[in-house]
Amino acid sequence: MKIKNYLSKLAIAMFLTLLILSCKNDGNQADITSAPMHETKVENVIAHGKYLVDIMGCNDCHSPKKMGENGPEIIPELLLSGYPSDRPIVQFDSKLIKEGFAMFYPDLTAAAGPWGVSFAGNLTPDETGIGNWTEENFKKALTQGKLKGMDNGRMLLPPMPWFNYMAMKETDIHAIFTYLKSIKPVINIVPQPVSPDNI
Repeated sequence: MKIKNYLSKLAIAMFLTLLILSCKNDGNQADITSAPMHETKVENVIAHGKYLVDIMGCNDCHSPKKMGENGPEIIPELLLSGYPSDRPIVQFDSKLIKEGFAMFYPDLTAAAGPWGVSFAGNLTPDETGIGNWTEENFKKALTQGKLKGMDNGRMLLPPMPWFNYMAMKETDIHAIFTYLKSIKPVINIVPQPVSPDNI
């Protein structure tokens, strides 16, 4: 009986020790969600921003792709530069669109639906992208769906899921914006949307 009690107490002690160790911050990992921005290393903010851009699927629409062994693969030198301006504007089946269908260009940088044809924007820090944007502009575009983050701008068109980001934390918005400002600028003037009656 004594051995059974001893083993039970030992098992509980080991469990509590493991629990405490797993919750402990080892000091090597930056916690940018709790640290004030001025105390957080820029490299850590950029890394967190890249992580968010990757898991949020921003590259799915905003990065041009080419077909590779595993299907569409991002063209590294065009990372997050939007629908390429040197590409002909795609033609979609207007009959299907009028029936309520939505369609994508093969690399997902353009989409068509009842809203017309929309083109993924240039998110690089070039002037043709977000180079002249303030962080406040970026926040307004991302969380309120306003084109270029301007109060008098039109709403962003589908498939941009800005409504999913309405409650995004300030630290995450800052990290994404900092990351986007750190990537290679790409000169690319994305075409204007095509209205439904012009498809």
